Formats: sequence, C-alpha cells, structure tokens
Amino acid sequence: MNDDREKLIRQDGLLIGIAGASLLSGMHFSPFFDPAFIVVKFLIAPTFYISSPLLLYYFTSLLVSVSCLIIAGVGAALFERATGRRESDAVSLGVWLAGLLVLAVPVFVGMTG
Repeated sequence: MNDDREKLIRQDGLLIGIAGASLLSGMHFSPFFDPAFIVVKFLIAPTFYISSPLLLYYFTSLLVSVSCLIIAGVGAALFERATGRRESDAVSLGVWLAGLLVLAVPVFVGMTG
C-alpha cells in the first residue's frame, strides 16, 4: 500500500513539472510565441471572430503550450512503445519532462538574454 502511494506521489510531482514546463514554453518571452501569434492572428482569429488583443495573446500562449506538450509527449510515447510498457510510469513521465525541458531551453535563454 505504501509503495503505491509513493509511486503516485512521484508521478504527481512529474506531472506538475510537465505542466509547469509546458506553461513556461508558452509564455510571451518564448521564441515560439511570435511565429505562433502570427498564425493565430491571421489564420485562426478571423475564423472564430476573435478581435480582442488579450484573447489573441491567451490563445497564442495556449497554442504554444499545448504544441510543446504534444511534441514532447510523442517522444515519451515512442519510449513507452520501444520498451514495451503498458502504462506510463515515473521513467516515461521523466522522458516526457526531459523532452519539454529541451523544448524550453530557448525560453530560458530568452529570459536571461
């Protein structure tokens, strides 16, 4: 019983790290933000009649965050497939977090520079 609880707590910490790294990747100082803003402003916003600048920023941030989350998740899914895992465990979540941190490296460079 304690083993299961410790395993779940470790996985929860990794999931919080994954969510945080994903949100960090979608911040306005991310180098991915400006190209995504252009896509949202000229392709997505007119389709959904979005004209508020604040909503454009929110949707752009959401788009970049979810895109980074999905891209890093592909690497974790390939790792699970290659190792024959049936469920996500701490190792595969760690691979997912590592992929997100690799995607977030330009964000860290942009914050300091």
